[in-house]
Amino acid sequence: MKALLLTALQVALIAMLVQAQVEDATEENAYNQKPKFYQDFLNFSSGKKDLTRLDAFVMIPYTTIQFVKSDNGFDGSYSITISVFDKDKEKLIEEKSWNENINAKDFNEATNKENYSLNLKSFYLQPGEYFIRTSVEDKESSAEYPKEFNLKIRNLSEPLAVSDIMLLDKRVKEDGKNKISPNITGNVSLQKDGLPIFYEIYSDKPEKLNIDYTVLDKREHKIYDYSVVKDIDTGRTQVFYTIKDSSLSLGLYRLEVQLKNSDDKTLASIARPFYSRWAGIPSTVDDLSKAVDEMVYIASPGEIAGIKSAKTKEEETQRFLAYWKNMDPTPGTSENELFDEYYGRVAYANEHFSRYMPGWRSDQGMVFILLGPPDNVDRHPFDMDSKPYEIWQYYNLNRSFIFVDETGFGDYRLITPLTGDLYKFRR
Repeated sequence: MKALLLTALQVALIAMLVQAQVEDATEENAYNQKPKFYQDFLNFSSGKKDLTRLDAFVMIPYTTIQFVKSDNGFDGSYSITISVFDKDKEKLIEEKSWNENINAKDFNEATNKENYSLNLKSFYLQPGEYFIRTSVEDKESSAEYPKEFNLKIRNLSEPLAVSDIMLLDKRVKEDGKNKISPNITGNVSLQKDGLPIFYEIYSDKPEKLNIDYTVLDKREHKIYDYSVVKDIDTGRTQVFYTIKDSSLSLGLYRLEVQLKNSDDKTLASIARPFYSRWAGIPSTVDDLSKAVDEMVYIASPGEIAGIKSAKTKEEETQRFLAYWKNMDPTPGTSENELFDEYYGRVAYANEHFSRYMPGWRSDQGMVFILLGPPDNVDRHPFDMDSKPYEIWQYYNLNRSFIFVDETGFGDYRLITPLTGDLYKFRR
């Protein structure tokens, strides 16, 4: 019984701590989800039996870097550190740090959202589980942007093996050689001629393989399926392939490549996720159907039903975009601030207030999405004669909202109802 009580208290405390800074949430420091940099880590054969080559691509958008005026235009600089630890984060296996300088000829080049700086470093590691930390620091502002994740280094010395899949931005031929530009972001929406990919096959003998290419959406529905026959050389065979005729609407997808023999037996396979996001859509939106449902705090039931009544995904996406274009407070610019802020609040609510239901459907999520972060939160998690409760104060509205945790597991319910003009999205 004591153990159960302790667990309940721990859960409640964790829930409280997760929400503890809601009053400090702003578009700049909490729910602006735009990545400061992109990275892609890919396994390739090193040619050595006991080592795999890990290629680390890091892409730094110019908008992440603070440029300063110089005699030659605008200069920016940054440093990157990639640290490889064992899976328990106790031992540093290898680390690489380097500095990069960027020169932009004018202000427009320095602030162009399409411009970026691309970096590549390779590590040679034994197969196994690792922990990776990438840190990018802007030298001018001293702002640091870290990312951490676990990574599996694969054994590619089997008689037949396949590397990771590299998404390509474009592929050209120069002097008879393939020149490739990797797609580091994983967004394929702008590639109207299909999805080009690159990978390598490693074999200890020449053979003929059936290669199956499959694309599945988030719900595991197959939207692309095609097979080709390819002759494989001994050693390393580089493969370029373009997935065409696939209908990619807004959302997350998974690409699978399977190598099979003539009996349709799978000998090796590899998969990787990617996503399709159209220009102007907030980075937090990755599921159109869910995004339409989440519009409940800003759109009327009729407007939501109108979007959902579309006969195709493409038409639904167009109606969705048309709604937000009509709501754009600055239609003459490339930014739709209302679009970004609304789904930024939704993402924050989903991250911080999800318990028995998605955060955007919770009472705290509803208030946060409608009114933004409170000016002050008065918390009472352990009062003797009451259940845990919080009071969210909004000074500009001269209103306070009380949430009570009826279950003791962080499921705070609103007991001060939103009525009339309060049930209206505010920036």
